Amino acid sequence: METITIVLFLLLAVVVSGVLSRAIPVSLPRPLFQIALGGLIGLVADWRVTLDPEIFFLLFLPPLLFLDGWRIPRDELFRDARTVLGLALGLVIVTVLGMGFFIHWLIPAMPLAVAFALAAIVSPTDPIAVSAIAQRTPIPGRMMHILEGESLLNDASGLVCFRFSVAAALTGGFVLGDAALSFLWVALGGLAVGVGITWAVSRAKTWVARRYGEDGGTQILVSLLIPFGSYLVAEHLHCSGILAAVAAGVTMGFVETSGELAAATRIRRSTVWDMIQFAASGVIFVLLGEQLPLILRGAAETVYSSGHYQTWWLGIYIVAIMSGLVLMRFAWVWLSLKLTLARGAKAVAAPWRIVAAMSFAGVRGAITLAGVLTLPLTLGDGSPFPARDLAIFLAMGVIVASLLIASVALPPLLRGLRMPAEPSRMAEEDAARIAAAQAAIRAIAETEHQMPADHPDADLYMATGARLLDLYHDRIERRQGEPDDRASDRRAEKIERNLRLVALKAERAEVFRMVRKRMLGGATARRLIRELDLLEARYAG
Repeated sequence: METITIVLFLLLAVVVSGVLSRAIPVSLPRPLFQIALGGLIGLVADWRVTLDPEIFFLLFLPPLLFLDGWRIPRDELFRDARTVLGLALGLVIVTVLGMGFFIHWLIPAMPLAVAFALAAIVSPTDPIAVSAIAQRTPIPGRMMHILEGESLLNDASGLVCFRFSVAAALTGGFVLGDAALSFLWVALGGLAVGVGITWAVSRAKTWVARRYGEDGGTQILVSLLIPFGSYLVAEHLHCSGILAAVAAGVTMGFVETSGELAAATRIRRSTVWDMIQFAASGVIFVLLGEQLPLILRGAAETVYSSGHYQTWWLGIYIVAIMSGLVLMRFAWVWLSLKLTLARGAKAVAAPWRIVAAMSFAGVRGAITLAGVLTLPLTLGDGSPFPARDLAIFLAMGVIVASLLIASVALPPLLRGLRMPAEPSRMAEEDAARIAAAQAAIRAIAETEHQMPADHPDADLYMATGARLLDLYHDRIERRQGEPDDRASDRRAEKIERNLRLVALKAERAEVFRMVRKRMLGGATARRLIRELDLLEARYAG
């Protein structure tokens, strides 16, 4: 009962944080509210959450990494691949090496391997936190795509470096040649496991659905099990479960292009995954706050052992580490954008703002927290893991500091900011809509052609088909006209969407009124409301 109560309180704190982030007029990211609520729980509650590192890693990281890989916009990622790879791989390696030595120099009581582990775990960025910060100031689309791609890849690279650093701390040694071979096995094996399991499971469920029919609940449950299965199999083979989860997500994005899944199942599955992402990320930050008072006491003891006797040294450590991370990222982003994005771009206003915005947008979040909380409790000989509480506290401090800095710096930097021009997607969208309409016309014509002449509803089919064909032909004509005509048609479509939304809300209100007056049965009302909800989701999107 106590465990269930704790879980419910954590989820309640996530819900309250969402309400507070919308109710308070100041543009603060939701994770800050979640940390504050967690800290409040830690101060006033009699219970404490005891975190098992391996279980924590298994519960939270596979689904979050899987979803990042699944939803990443692949075309945009490939277009800016050099910039993304530079930030996700090059910057991570430089950060681990540079910040690892710097942290060890700054805090001699922290062993070098633990310092490398801390540097590795604070290297991944979190675009979800950036999106929360920029709710009132939109992030340019191209910048957000780069940040999402960077986050996806540096989650994997940072966590793999973190695992190697922890292994070095546990064994007390590090052989470069063995580490290189181990890295190849860990990385390539993890990628192969993620791709193989996702492809095999997708093929199997497609075969079952074709042969025996599709069950929406089963399809959704299978998608939830894939990241955990990939992670567990990879870890059992001593490969990277992290890379397996990422590879599984990316593969899922490719196999889903077959379009085999029913529309209703796809909609329900998307909603389930949105809820999981919201709950898992939120619980991680609430747990951060809940653990903070206890970790602060342990970290203070570690500071005493390093020769300092004032707890404010913790603040100095956080400021120093955060300053090093920001400066290193600023220099790397400037060099990366100079060599890639900004080259040949003429309509770029104030390039320094792009560099600054990209630098401050490197917010640390759920992956950093989930990773650092998996530091082992003891070494192989049973002695306490050195500087564990201090490393966790410093990682938490970096998360909070990066959120605060981004909350203050990003809104003015993003206001009116323009990235180097990217190709318009309007022509691509028009071509896709025309091709889809032509496919629909062919399908309707083929269906009518195959209908027997003596079919009792032949006249109705012909009349209905003619009406649908007129709609599709009208859609094609709108997309094939002159540019000025197409712009006018799009404005008309926007007006039509707005009027349809007004009408749908009126329909829904009337249906609910009839239910309250007992003029309409519950089953019929649910069916009508579902139809109206789907239509509104279509036009509101």
